[in-house]
Amino acid sequence: MIEFDPSTLDDPRALRNAFGSFMTGVTVVTTHDDAGEPLGFTANSFTSVSLDPPLVLVCLANTSSNYETFAATRRFAINILSEAQIEVSNTFARPVEDRFATVDWQPGPHGSPILDRVSAWFDCAMHKTVDAGDHLILIGQVKAFDQDIAPGLGYARGAYVTPAAEARALSKRSDMVVSALIERDGKILLQDDGNGHLTIPKTDDVAGGANAALAQLIRESGIHAEPGFIYSVFQDEARKQQHISFLCQADSGDPANGVFTEITASTLMDVSDPALCTMLERFAAESQLGNFGVYYGNEVSGEVKPLSGRR
Repeated sequence: MIEFDPSTLDDPRALRNAFGSFMTGVTVVTTHDDAGEPLGFTANSFTSVSLDPPLVLVCLANTSSNYETFAATRRFAINILSEAQIEVSNTFARPVEDRFATVDWQPGPHGSPILDRVSAWFDCAMHKTVDAGDHLILIGQVKAFDQDIAPGLGYARGAYVTPAAEARALSKRSDMVVSALIERDGKILLQDDGNGHLTIPKTDDVAGGANAALAQLIRESGIHAEPGFIYSVFQDEARKQQHISFLCQADSGDPANGVFTEITASTLMDVSDPALCTMLERFAAESQLGNFGVYYGNEVSGEVKPLSGRR
């Protein structure tokens, strides 16, 4: 029998995390206001509804500043972002005064703004709106559409997913080190590195590629965990090694080696690797918000991109 704690229904964060386990695409929904000015918002609550007639839907929060305009509009467009358009997603997810000032766009065949270089777009007439809890469902009838070969931008568990870019990063290299940031309930699986310090599961046995190395690390952990997304990519200049770390979600159970540990200041004092220490600090900070990015750089400095905007 499946066990369920009813109190979790009153925990918005827990419910949000559960919803976030479903990987989605990222879209920008656009229309014009009464003055003819373009406006839009980032959304990943998009799905196809029907082929005959061609219908699609997207959800808009009742608290959105765009609510009144979209609730009354007769037309709107859905722009499916490509993986190179993370900044576009962030721009339309934030309270920016003129979101369209930084993007190239043009009116679609049915009149709504179509962004350049998207993976696909659908120019729609409003078919129906449906009140649903704290959101408004916009159902559009597709009047025109097009697609491109550019890979789509993904989103899951608070992080962007860029399939093509990650595939390139996972090329087989003899100088690669793969590690697993295995998380459960905000805690990370930490192990003894053999010298009295803490570390995470890692290996330089990458003969079969990064994916195979990650799968092996998970098997050796003794628990069931889902291979996750790239969380950090950096070049260790001193050791001439490329490091790739994956953020993975673990189920219940006791690990064969190590302990799930909360990342605190005292925990970090037992981590001797400065690069790992920095990564764990970042995880602790980002997990508080539920938004994660990907680090690129070396063992000393780099940048986190992107930091996902709230939806």
